[in-house]
Amino acid sequence: MRQPNQIFSSPLPIQSTIAMEKPRILSGVQPTGNLHLGNYLGAIRSWVEQQQNYDNFFCVVDLHAITVPHNSQTLAQDTLTIAALYLACGIDLQYSTIFVQSHVPAHSELAWLLNCITPLNWLERMIQFKEKAVKQGENVSVGLLDYPVLMAADILLYDADKVPVGEDQKQHLELTRDIVIRINDKFGREDAPVLKLPEPLIRKEGARVMSLADGTKKMSKSDESELSRINLLDPPDVIQKKIKKCKTDPQRGLWFDDPERPECHNLLTLYTLLSNQTKEAVAKECAEMGWGQFKPLLTATAIAALEPIQQKYAEILADAGELQRIIQAGNAKANETADKTLTRVRDALGFLAAP
Repeated sequence: MRQPNQIFSSPLPIQSTIAMEKPRILSGVQPTGNLHLGNYLGAIRSWVEQQQNYDNFFCVVDLHAITVPHNSQTLAQDTLTIAALYLACGIDLQYSTIFVQSHVPAHSELAWLLNCITPLNWLERMIQFKEKAVKQGENVSVGLLDYPVLMAADILLYDADKVPVGEDQKQHLELTRDIVIRINDKFGREDAPVLKLPEPLIRKEGARVMSLADGTKKMSKSDESELSRINLLDPPDVIQKKIKKCKTDPQRGLWFDDPERPECHNLLTLYTLLSNQTKEAVAKECAEMGWGQFKPLLTATAIAALEPIQQKYAEILADAGELQRIIQAGNAKANETADKTLTRVRDALGFLAAP
């Protein structure tokens, strides 16, 4: 029988103590289906590359997932899938903690406390809420409006120094910072702030991987068309089909940064990131190519890049007990850390301490 944690790169115990002196990072992914290349190239891979430099808390944000209509029959399994994909993509338990948001009650309680201090008009200005509210109409939930406050609670519970965010999440982090400043001004002292002010950690290159169906739109799990994205668990034949059918243009020769050719720029960027080459090298390699030559090249590169992730994912799922144990250990560490922050906030706001 395989020894516990053999498939993972870090030895037991799961939660490392050596990382505590490092700056702390908090980030999360919603369990709303399979992760795609946009999630991986725009976020997770950079977390993996930098994780040795930080004390990392990576969360499966299932409370965020229910701010829009969701499938209650698949939420639990989707949560396990995301946790397994974190590990399969290279998140190392020696440097990182993986946990489930709803398993840490402090997220909900701190979100309520922040709600009572956050002005409504701050939330009404959020661009993402406006965009999603248009789609949902009168059925839009209060939870969707309040999404940024829950995100603020996620970040602040762990005294995060840095938060990896894409361009589309910058406004939410700015709101978090505004909330921190407001609480510290009202309830803290200059020498003893209640909450830590987090800073953004933004990766410029590849931060926005665009849709295969429209090079002007971000690759997204919420897009109705499966052809718009390559999922991390897509088999080779599906990857080939999606790239074969992706939107292109009739011009020969491929180059970056042409606003008239957004799909060309996006596909070249995908190839650059998946092949781990420089932009300059790819520009030279592909300058004279047509789509008939480039698409098979991109297909082979994508399949090769995803193969080790898919193999590791299968190994992890084959030992469901080990995955549950990893989540349980991560939840325990997250609860311990979050409860300390929540107590500090409750004390600052003047609540009677529980006996």
